[in-house]
Amino acid sequence: MENGRADTLQIRQVLLLFVLLGISQAGSESGRFSVAEEMQSGSFVGNLAKDLGVEVGELFSRGAQVVSNDNKNRLQLDKNTGDLLLSESLDREELCGSTEPCVLHFQVLMKNPLQFLRIELQVTDINDHSPIFLEKEMLLEIPENSPVGAVFLLESAKDLDVGINALKNYMISPNSHFHIKMRVNPDNRKYPELVLDKALDYEEQSELSFILTALDGGSPPRSGTATVRVVVVDINDNSPEFEQPFYEVKIPENSILGSLIVTVSAWDLDSGKNGEISYSFSHASEDIRKTFEINQKSGEVSLTASMDFETIESYSVIIQATDGGGLFGKSTVRIQVMDVNDNAPEIAISSITSPIPENSPETVVMVFSIRDRDSGDNGRMICSIPEDLPFMLKSSVENYYTLETEKMLDRESQAEYNITITVTDLGTPRLKTQHNITVTVSDVNDNAPAFSQTTYTLRVRENNSPALHIGSVSATDRDSGANAQVTYSLLPPADPQLPLASLVSINADNGQLFALRSLDYEALQAFEFGVRAADRGSPALSSQARVRVLVLDDNDNAPFVLYPPQNGSAPCTELVPRAAEAGYLVTKVVAVDGDSGQNAWLSYQLLKATEPGLFGVWAHNGEVRTARLLSERDAVKHRLVVLVRDNGEPPRSASVTLHVLLVDGFSQPYLPLPEVAAAEARADPLTVYLVVALASVSSLFLFSVLVFVAVRLCRRSRAASAGRCSGPEGHFPGHLVDVSGSGTLSQSYQYEVCLRGGSGTNEFKFLKPIIPNLPPQCSGKETEENPTFRNSFGFNI
Repeated sequence: MENGRADTLQIRQVLLLFVLLGISQAGSESGRFSVAEEMQSGSFVGNLAKDLGVEVGELFSRGAQVVSNDNKNRLQLDKNTGDLLLSESLDREELCGSTEPCVLHFQVLMKNPLQFLRIELQVTDINDHSPIFLEKEMLLEIPENSPVGAVFLLESAKDLDVGINALKNYMISPNSHFHIKMRVNPDNRKYPELVLDKALDYEEQSELSFILTALDGGSPPRSGTATVRVVVVDINDNSPEFEQPFYEVKIPENSILGSLIVTVSAWDLDSGKNGEISYSFSHASEDIRKTFEINQKSGEVSLTASMDFETIESYSVIIQATDGGGLFGKSTVRIQVMDVNDNAPEIAISSITSPIPENSPETVVMVFSIRDRDSGDNGRMICSIPEDLPFMLKSSVENYYTLETEKMLDRESQAEYNITITVTDLGTPRLKTQHNITVTVSDVNDNAPAFSQTTYTLRVRENNSPALHIGSVSATDRDSGANAQVTYSLLPPADPQLPLASLVSINADNGQLFALRSLDYEALQAFEFGVRAADRGSPALSSQARVRVLVLDDNDNAPFVLYPPQNGSAPCTELVPRAAEAGYLVTKVVAVDGDSGQNAWLSYQLLKATEPGLFGVWAHNGEVRTARLLSERDAVKHRLVVLVRDNGEPPRSASVTLHVLLVDGFSQPYLPLPEVAAAEARADPLTVYLVVALASVSSLFLFSVLVFVAVRLCRRSRAASAGRCSGPEGHFPGHLVDVSGSGTLSQSYQYEVCLRGGSGTNEFKFLKPIIPNLPPQCSGKETEENPTFRNSFGFNI
């Protein structure tokens, strides 16, 4: 009750003050003073007694004091001298903004008898603000065929000062292509325009850059700079043109949001992309961009925010039509706001916040203004709300109020408040307007989901079954309700070539990851992707984690033998001289395995051999070597089966069959070079077939010639001597045979040939390499006794 009485008493006092102020203003004198802004507290403003014709003693005796409408003591009165002094430093831009002149109203209250004297304090501007460009770099795209004298609009600078200290001029750094001139709009705002002095040439210089400087009129002048970057556009020789260079429309201030204001239209003589026109605002202030929007395609200008005639009476909007090549035309639209008369008090809501977070002190719930079209007492208003609510009204500027929380709200105690704002004027009869709002209190979503790890590493073995669960990610949110409900999703992969959508999926509710298809280590060893965890708050908060999936190799590839080739052709025969020592390299089995790690570690083993113990295989490199010295008792032909096995679990293997032929008198120089062997191993089957066929025909032909020569020699020897044979005469060396390496040998040598008999097995033998000397004679008797013979390869003649 006591608080209620106190509030009632305060209201009465305020009402009385307004009444007294009105009475005093009707018949009191007015004093005018002037002071420059930013002067220090205590600075001299003027002598009240001298200017108003009041005695100094009278000021003291009648208890004179200075009061203001907003209850802010910006002036103080020295009652002993009558001097008016500043109580605080004044900032003209903060007090009046762009309004000029800036006049503050005060009253001098004197008692016995009660009297009000009006005084006005004009705060004059000083040059304390520099021009500022909102954009530090301006980008202009200008076609190279723009005519000399073409004008291009630039963004204007903003200077908070007024009068002579306001923005005065623009200038640019010296260049050979442009100069600057200033344009003054109907709203007295100054804009820089770039004028082309010299034709641009894209091929000569595709880009220009210079400094734009804005200067004010202060002394000394202040300046601000911005960089202008001009990009020369190739070919587009027609600028859009508006149907009208100037549009003027009138619209009531209570027009519905979204209503059409005006439609501008422009055309372009170009075709294609250069003839496509888009509309936009140019040099539009923040108020214009908040209040209006333009359809880029149709040119329709519509209303997006409420208008207030008392705040802004008209708007001057520059509309720019730009074609696809960068050329543009301009037109000005002047929007005149028409006043709507209303007698009852009005409440204009600027913004409202509902729900409001529960843990925020002194939160602004609503910003609104009140007004009454009437004048005098009928236009004076009182604004109030119920006293039993944890809210309070604050008056910010004239007739503007904010509804704020008085303390922190507790949603669990009360989640909703119904607030009635009452505005009553002081007329007769009193009119009032009420506005009801419902304010709800909500949780605050101030915690983003947090992953248990920033990076997850998952391992999955290849050849897995589809839809296999390979792991999970987990995130928690410390909020409650919907703010704590976490959903998971996959982020687009950084590598666009990675088919992530076909590799893995994630359960949006629990974060479980699944492999969608069977993975192949040989095709994809590892891949990485991002996971997002987002809550369901408003706005939703989220966090990210990286997941790296390592594909583990499975032993799913058997060894593959590269050499000797397994292409279904005739087997490759390796020749080994009987004089080879133990450890002689016969050949080397070369194999590869498509797996990796220990699954690709290959070991070699001699699985089968015609004569066990004669040959051995080195386990780690596949080299086939002789295990001991060869003897005459060893078979000529040997068949070796080599097993190649990997180290996987279970192990996989492959086998290869080697054919080894032992030859007498075959020396080390006949071994093929590695390059030749590799080339032969890479030969295609058709080439191998042709070589084998050619070698066979050549061998038969050579063998036939040798037999023919041997028979002729033996016959001649029987006719010429008794049991002696000698070398053939003439140019044909019949005892010499040219052996060409067609298998694993790459060099050719001549060998001595002699037909021997008497042993019961006539053989055609390779004895040894010879020098170019004919051998002595051999026994013709043995030849005579054995007219037929066979060589060590089993060919009977």
